[in-house]
Amino acid sequence: MSTIAITGLRSREHLDGLRPLALAAPLLLLLIFTFGAPIAVLLSRAVYEPTIANALPRTFAALREDGAAVPGEPAFQAFAVDLRAAQAAGAVPEFAKVLNTRLPGARSQILALTRSVARDQAAGKEAMIRIAPLLSEERAWAAIRGGASRFTSYYLLSAFDLRWTDQSSIAAVPPQQAVFVRVFGRTFLIATVVTLATLALGFPLAYVMTNLRPALAGLVLVLVLLPFWTSILVRTAAWTVILQKYGLLNDVLLWLGLTSERLEFMYSRTGLIIAMTHIQLPFTLLPIYSVMRSVPPSLTRAAQSLGGRPFTVFWRVYLPQVMPGVLAGCLLTFILCLGYYITPVLIGGASDQLISNFIANYVNVDLNWEMAAALSFVLLASTLGLYVAMTRYLGLDIFKMG
Repeated sequence: MSTIAITGLRSREHLDGLRPLALAAPLLLLLIFTFGAPIAVLLSRAVYEPTIANALPRTFAALREDGAAVPGEPAFQAFAVDLRAAQAAGAVPEFAKVLNTRLPGARSQILALTRSVARDQAAGKEAMIRIAPLLSEERAWAAIRGGASRFTSYYLLSAFDLRWTDQSSIAAVPPQQAVFVRVFGRTFLIATVVTLATLALGFPLAYVMTNLRPALAGLVLVLVLLPFWTSILVRTAAWTVILQKYGLLNDVLLWLGLTSERLEFMYSRTGLIIAMTHIQLPFTLLPIYSVMRSVPPSLTRAAQSLGGRPFTVFWRVYLPQVMPGVLAGCLLTFILCLGYYITPVLIGGASDQLISNFIANYVNVDLNWEMAAALSFVLLASTLGLYVAMTRYLGLDIFKMG
């Protein structure tokens, strides 16, 4: 075959390989611009915060020449000029809000000081300190200096209940301010309990379904999927009715004699786990059922005919073959539980809110996008790390089962 023919054949094969990519290109572009790009922009705010640096250029220039913990008169004068310029640009509210996240209580004092310097009533250092007493403290100027760089680790450290000290070292925040490590621990704990509960319910049910007649197995599968076809908000609202003190669950427990008094399931961790387990059960069951259907019954019969005891056959022959489905179902349920929002809000108590509730609060109430981005980054990194660990070290491929 001539060189020209070989070159033409390779070009044709190359074009054939690019054709599927060209067909998928519109969908890929749509995902990038409507999903990937917004997430990237949000996560970038965890490490990029230019508000303080943009608002105080003259102040930082003066601070570079003044190394005192609480600077002198020139730095205060530069600070006043920057506040006037920021007010003219409409940037003072955002600056005060961002500084308040680093220095609690600063927002009201900065706004009052801005109104005063705009009227030239705060002419010097002493007058400015009378209006904003925080400016007399070293921690205030340490917080301001910390905003000199547009890139910061402040929010990511805060997500782990850590902070930079005045000695430029990392230390834990005071115990009364330590929140996020405990919330992450609670989130992972509840996700683990729900995952194990769905596995305990889903594995036997999937095994029974594989041994039923096809028509009956299909009916059971429809019953399992029926709640799955309704909105998660509707299912959660239904559980708020069932879990009430005078709801159906308490009525059943009293009727069966399992309890002598009505229990408090609403706004409790027990009720939250019950509701989340019901919602997540199909996600655990379906991968297990899919893999179980692909296991030939002849393998277990052959093992039994060779003298294997039922438990030995199950443990050494059957379970290793269905383990990919078990791991896939558990991984899917665990990851979904990490991002639960509606169910903890409606059913969980104040001490049962998950990390997603804190993220939503920072976005919708506090308008602190940087802290929300930092918590989202940690949650996303944890989820991806878990998935990589499962796929790499356990040999699981969630997309190749059966």
